[in-house]
Formats: sequence, structure tokens, C-alpha cells
Amino acid sequence: MSAPDIWFVNLGLRFSDWAKSFSVFGYEIYFYGVIIAIGMLAGITLAAWIAKRTGQDSENYFELAIIGGIFAIIGARLYYVAFAWDSYKDDLLQILNLRAGGLAIYGGVIAGVLTALVFAKVKKLPFKLIMDTAAPGLILGQCIGRWSNFFNMECFGGYTDNIFAMALNTAKVNYTMITDELIEHSFVSEGVTYIQVHPTFLYESLWSLGTLILLLIFLRRKKFDGEIFLLYLIGYGSGRAWIEGLRTDQLKWAGTDIAVSQVLSVIVVIAAVILLVIGLVQASRGRLTTTAWLSPAEAKEKAESFREEESRRAAGKKAEKTEKSGKDREGS
Repeated sequence: MSAPDIWFVNLGLRFSDWAKSFSVFGYEIYFYGVIIAIGMLAGITLAAWIAKRTGQDSENYFELAIIGGIFAIIGARLYYVAFAWDSYKDDLLQILNLRAGGLAIYGGVIAGVLTALVFAKVKKLPFKLIMDTAAPGLILGQCIGRWSNFFNMECFGGYTDNIFAMALNTAKVNYTMITDELIEHSFVSEGVTYIQVHPTFLYESLWSLGTLILLLIFLRRKKFDGEIFLLYLIGYGSGRAWIEGLRTDQLKWAGTDIAVSQVLSVIVVIAAVILLVIGLVQASRGRLTTTAWLSPAEAKEKAESFREEESRRAAGKKAEKTEKSGKDREGS
């Protein structure tokens, strides 16, 4: 057996001949993108299911996912590039090379929320309900998407010898992520040099899974629309705040050692807690309302009504088109 490229030394898990991509008809496809795509599809599916159980038209969420997904990827890339500008300023075309990694979740979330806000206004839909519906799908997507970093052998933390300690073949790791501390604790086994790190992708994936479970529990018990999204911000933000502190590839404010995502996480959590308390107080006074959770039978009946309404709209448009075509022929 060849020496492993990824090795969970205290769990006895070894992964040899690690590949970050595979080829289809001569085209290189990176696992990084495949995992993110799987996460997005899973999140969309969950959001659509929640929409049905809360009496909404699930088609709106498929439409929002297409639009929001595009802008979320753009936002995630721009956020990353903005705080890692030195890596791109001499080769601007690399900004477009998404297959090599370099997406920041917070940038995607910010862009996604802004897209949802515009979408809600255009469609005349309740924005807070949209965010409550999307939040569990969002954290599910993040839970799965973090494994893209595992395949890329990136976004790890400093040295550790805990139960989850992960050793990486230094020849396959981006050297800019290797700190002096990791070099100091590096070791050689079977002729391969390894660094031993915190698998922060795993920590964040498990934290996101726990947050998802809590959101699904509170979903049927929420007191006001918008509460689930605020709980998402608190759950994800608090986890990211401490996990970001472990990472060796932190995006930092120019000229400082301040981690951007860590500071942003703390600010987001504090703001969300304040808004949550205000919302709960207003809900207890009857000033805020919540959307009811429907039974499977009620959800099915509501979905059928949406389909009937869509059929009526389609029939009406067809009739208008036929009538207009007839008038045009008469006029000619």
C-alpha cells in the first residue's frame, strides 16, 4: 500500500493516491465544484419541502435558487478575492478560475440575502418567510459544501494531536497555508513529509449539522416569521467565530492580523441575538405573527391549488394571445 496523502492518525483512516479532480471526455472536473453543487441541490430540495409544509408555492424557491445561486457564487468569489487580493493582482484571469477553489461562504450568504430581498419585492412575497424557509436549506448546503475543502486539502487549522488530527502530504498542499508552527511539528513517514492539522472543514460540517437539527426542531415552534433565519445566523455565526480562529488561511483586514470572518461572525451573532429578543417580545405582545405548519394532507391540498391557479393563468395567457392574433389577422 502506498503512503497516504490524507491520514487521520488517531483514527487509523488513510486515503492514498488522492485526486482533486477527475476527467470526463478530456475535461477536468474538480470534486470541489461537484460537492458544492450537491450541497446546493440538497438545500434547494429541503427549502422546497418546507415551502410546501408552510403553504407556499415551492416553484418560487426553485426560481430563487437559480437566480440566488448565481449571485451567491459571484458574491462568494468577490468576497474572497477582495480579502486575498495579493494572490490575484498579478494574474486577474485567475479570479475566474473557480475550479481551483476560493469561495467565501459569508460573501455567498450576503449576496444570497440581497437577491432574496429583491426577489421578494418583485414577486410581492413575504421576505421574512422566505428567509425562514431558505435557512435550513442554506445550512444543509454549507454542511455538505464544507467537504469540498476536504477534497481540495485546504481550509485546515493549526497543529493538533486530538482524536480528529489530520495529517496531510505537504507536496499536495498549498504552501501558503502551511505555517511555521505546522513546519515545526511536521514529520516523515514512509518517505512522505506530513503536517498534522485541525480538520476545520469537519468541525464546521458537524457544527452545521447540529445547527440544522435545531432549526428543524424550532421550525414548527417559531413565534414569528424571521425567527428561524435569526437562529441560523446565531448558530452558524457562533460556530464560525471559534472555528475561524483555528484556521491557517484566514482572510484578514489589510495590514492587520484581524480575521475578517471572525469579526463578522461576532457582529452577526450579536445583532441576531438582539433582533431575536426584540422579535420574541413583540410576538408575546401579539405584534408579530407566524406562518402555520401544515399537515401532509393540507400541504398537498395547497400544492394542488397552486397548480390549478398556474393552469388558469396559463390558459388566460393563451386565450389573450389567441384573441390578439385574431385581431391582428382582422386588421390585416
